[in-house]
Amino acid sequence: MELKHQLTPHLKHLRLSGILETLDARHRLAVEGKWSYIEFLERLLQDEVERRGQKQLTLRLRRATLTTTKTLESFDFGFNPTINRQQILALAAGDYIREKRNVILCGPTGVGKSHLAQALGHEACRRGYDVLLVNAYKLLQHLHGGRADDSLDRRLKLYLRPELLILDDFGLKPLQAPAPSDLYDIINERYERGSLLLTSNRPPAEWPGLFGDPLLAAAGIDRLCHRAEVIVIRGDSFRAQVRQRPELQEVSLN
Repeated sequence: MELKHQLTPHLKHLRLSGILETLDARHRLAVEGKWSYIEFLERLLQDEVERRGQKQLTLRLRRATLTTTKTLESFDFGFNPTINRQQILALAAGDYIREKRNVILCGPTGVGKSHLAQALGHEACRRGYDVLLVNAYKLLQHLHGGRADDSLDRRLKLYLRPELLILDDFGLKPLQAPAPSDLYDIINERYERGSLLLTSNRPPAEWPGLFGDPLLAAAGIDRLCHRAEVIVIRGDSFRAQVRQRPELQEVSLN
């Protein structure tokens, strides 16, 4: 207690007060293990680095609006053999974000697209990337609302800022003007500047009809799919399997 009392004002002044959480325990271990001064200092600094890293991760996850339970650890790869586990784990390394490429997850409802998208978002946060998850329809509604109060540019920047933008359920609802134009702006402004991870019940071949304007569709889809990793997931809905097999009810996939 004497050591902590002496160091507390100095650590707070240097904004290192987190060290106080492990100071007593590290001091005991240092005495018992006969650590050198350098070893003792190194362990304290390691604790502070880990504490700050965890704090930053928590903040990134909260800003990303990710569901805390939708991780790779909680994903049941066994329920659908069409999902290439190694491909997903390779994406989890985050190279596509560093290279500013896109990832597209397509497949019918309930095969795990949204869970995988969120899980990859978690992995990106763990690697220090800024992430934002948003439903595609709600994003377009939010942008449209910006026209009413002259905040469209500010709202657009919200979706251009993160290094990884996750658009969930693209194409689930029809796009009404000016949604196709707003979507193109997002795709175009992020092209080779930031990554998009998109989930859709529709394959890319059906996307041109969503835009209405053939030229806008061609330009947007060309940019979206350029150098993108497209993963098509097939199989039955997991939720349908849960209804048939009650033992699966503790697992949830979207």
